[in-house]
Parts: sequence; C-alpha cells; structure tokens
Amino acid sequence: MKLSLEMSESFKIALNALTVNKARGALTALGIIIGIIAVIVTMTAANGLQIAFRESFASVGSDVIYVSQRPWVQNGPWFRFRNRPPITLDASAQLQQRLQGQGVVNPSMGQNQSIKYQSKVIDGARVIGTTDKQTIVSNMLPESGRFLMPFDVAYKKQVVVIGSEIATDLFEDFDPIGKDIKIGRYKFKVVGVMEEQGGSIFGGPNFDRQIFVPITTYSKVFGNSGGRANVDIAIKAPSPDAMEDFEYQVIGEMRKIRGLKPIEEDDFAINKLGTLLDAYNSIMGVVVAAGLGITSISLFVGGVGVMNIMFVSVTERTKEIGIRKAIGAKRRTILMQFLFEALLICLFGGIIGLSLAAAITEVVNQTLLPASLSPTIIIASLVISMLVGVISGFVPAFRGAKLDPIEALRYE
Repeated sequence: MKLSLEMSESFKIALNALTVNKARGALTALGIIIGIIAVIVTMTAANGLQIAFRESFASVGSDVIYVSQRPWVQNGPWFRFRNRPPITLDASAQLQQRLQGQGVVNPSMGQNQSIKYQSKVIDGARVIGTTDKQTIVSNMLPESGRFLMPFDVAYKKQVVVIGSEIATDLFEDFDPIGKDIKIGRYKFKVVGVMEEQGGSIFGGPNFDRQIFVPITTYSKVFGNSGGRANVDIAIKAPSPDAMEDFEYQVIGEMRKIRGLKPIEEDDFAINKLGTLLDAYNSIMGVVVAAGLGITSISLFVGGVGVMNIMFVSVTERTKEIGIRKAIGAKRRTILMQFLFEALLICLFGGIIGLSLAAAITEVVNQTLLPASLSPTIIIASLVISMLVGVISGFVPAFRGAKLDPIEALRYE
C-alpha cells in the first residue's frame, strides 16, 4: 500500500513539473513525435505494400499451380533454364487427361500485339490464347458480355474478350460488344469486357491491358511453331488444403509426360502465388528492417534529447531533492518521480505522433496504398514511447536519487 502511495505522489509531482514547464516539455517531446511518426509510417507502408502486392496478383490464385518452362523467380545461373524444351499443347492435353476429375487444367499462350479499332491504335497489348476455363483458374470475370465458350475453342472462332483499359482507350463511352477490332492484321469480334483489375505498382502484368482469344484461334492465326510454341499450364487444385499433395501429383505426371528418368532433374518449373509471396517477403523483410533501423535513429535522437532535459531538470531541483530526502523521502521515491516525468514526456509525444501518423496513413490510403493502422502497430508505438522514456530517464533519475541530502541542500 505504501509503495502505491509513493508512486501516486511521484506521478503527481512529475505531472505538476511538466505543467509548470509546458514549452520545455513540448519541445523535448518533439523528437519523440518525429521518431514515432517515422516508425509508424514505415510499418504501415510495409503492410500497405503487402496488401497491394496480394491484390495486384490476386488473379494468380492461391489454389492454382502453374507449369511453365522457367520459374517465375530464378535462383541460380540462367543457363540452367535456357535450354529446357518448351511446354506444348500436347503436354497440356495429356496432363488434362491424367488429372481428369481432380483438377481444372487450362493452357495459355501469349504475345504482345497492336490493337486497332477504326483510327485508334494501341501498341503492346497482351494477347492471350486460352480456353473457357480461364475464369475458373483466375478471379477475373467479364463485366459485360461473356467470356470464351467451349464452342469458340472447338470451332476456332475469331472472337475476343478485352480488358477494361483496352475498352476505354478504343471505345471510350461506347459499348464495345459486337464491334470488330483488328489484332495485328486479323479481324476479331468483341464478345466481352473484363472487370477492372487495377494496375500493378510492382511492375507486374497489367491485367486491364490483356485480351483473350480462343487458344485454337491463337494457334491458327499467330502460329505455334508446329505445335512447339511454349505454353503455360494453369491447374486449379481441388481445394486450397490439398495444394501440397496435388503439387506432388502434378510434378509426377509431368515427369511421366516429359519422359524423365528418376535420376534426371525436372526440366519444367512449378510456379504458384506462394513463390511470389516468398520472394516478396524476403526482399521486403530486408527493406523494412533497414527502414526501421534508419527511422529508429530519430527515436534515438529524441531519447537523447529527453535525457539531456532530465539532467537539466535534476540539476535545477537539486535543493528540492535535498529537502525531500531530509524529511524522509527514499531513493526509490526520487527515482520514480523523475522516471515518471521522462515517461510522461515520451508518452505524450507518442500519442501526438500516433495521431499525426494516423492522419498521414489515411492520406496514403486514399492516394497511394491500402495502408491502415492495426491494433498491433498502435500498441507497439505506445510501448516503444514508454520504453524510450524509461531508458532515457533512468540515468538522470538515478543520479538524482543518489544525491547526498546535505550536499543537495547546500547547492545553489
């Protein structure tokens, strides 16, 4: 009970000292405010980048496996992958037969082409030859019209489903459904417009500048090098929980299709969203650590400022310390008084910094990234503020607590 009374009294004295010296306390807290803002903005920006990354590649699908000639993230010398034989449509057909009833198999091929409607031309649009199963293996659906149908693929129809950006650039406010466009020198009829996906801030594919044609039409019109053109095969797993086992099954079937011996390594790559996320997390882990290290310098400078002011405060109140000790105050009482004072300065600075950081985060959320303050970040910022206060105030507080009362009373 006595300790709680001492703490209560020390807290009141510390609060009163800050009230008397408002300007000094505010200026001292400024370093903490800047430091907390820097740390919080760094953390929220990192979270926002992760969310934006996931959204940018959402159509890749978390339960979809991609069989490709090369890995998306290449580890090791490039020549290991250069001479791999391409994935063919025949391999896709065999894989579909072997996985019948277990997974949805969708082959695709792509290249950049110029797109023309009347006098308007778009260069560098991504033309993708695919099947009606594209909407099953991705999260992309048509906003208007329809997607490719099985008969489009079977009868090599010259129809196309265009991305939202292509639709806007070519047709502006007019309905593109039923209109004819030219892909290269070939005429296609627009049968659908995809939902807007939003551009990637990571240099990834712009899904709104893609257009989809039947893969059979793609092979007929643009050629597939006698069936040897490189194909990417997307396979949707039966469920997200079955991904690991299903991946091993796909690898085994592909090895049989490619005629690989047990001692030979895979001459194809298995890609999935987790591959991109792992690569992103490893890079962002280093970036965030470096960012927090740099921004922590401002907190360190703020802590040094608090320590200096606390030394000044102890020196100014040396006689007061002597009087309190002379009438029975213990060392721990004096120690708690100055620790509370340093802690309150940093806590007030942390609260103000948190408020300003919340405002900055909201601006970032509205203009750049889907950033937000999580409860973890809020609690962490307040705890860090208090820790800085305790660490910065301990040495000055200890110095004041061990003052000899007779020497303190003589101090002028």
